Amino acid sequence: MKVKRINASSKKTNKAIREAFAELLKEKGDLSHITATDLSKKADITRAAFYTHYDSIYEVAQELQDETLNILMNHITSIKTIEDIENYIDIIFDYLKNNENIYHMILSSNDPLMFASRLNKYMTKEISNILKNTNNKELLLAISFFCDGSINLIIKYFRNEISITLDETKSFIKTMANTILKGY
Repeated sequence: MKVKRINASSKKTNKAIREAFAELLKEKGDLSHITATDLSKKADITRAAFYTHYDSIYEVAQELQDETLNILMNHITSIKTIEDIENYIDIIFDYLKNNENIYHMILSSNDPLMFASRLNKYMTKEISNILKNTNNKELLLAISFFCDGSINLIIKYFRNEISITLDETKSFIKTMANTILKGY
């Protein structure tokens, strides 16, 4: 975000931009079909106001991805053992629940795959490093399998491709963490 002085007005404008971005992404299905003009109209701001906050539509997308990754990175260090993964899953799902509307819109578009790939690589690497057993190929495969499946399930939830609640999704992922990773 380009705005140097954060005040109530700039926070309100930034929130409007982000919400409009998510809505447009859901409507248009692809980031490349969104323009600054579309976003400005949807957010009820001028194009100049948009460009005061962001250089491009892609910067908005990048900021949302980075924000999510930062939340995950800030808490992943709390994982020291496989048992700590359950607490980490709680943190992730609390964040998703608090931002559920925006993630429904963002993840229902065609563009979450790039983000999911970044998230998956990060989570797999960090969990492997934390468990300090990167020589165990089976554990590495189990971690990769767990991360791939968890991220895919979350995307399916937000795309309404499965008929379970976010809490049920969290519970299932926690069960899978115990089932898949406990043996290592």
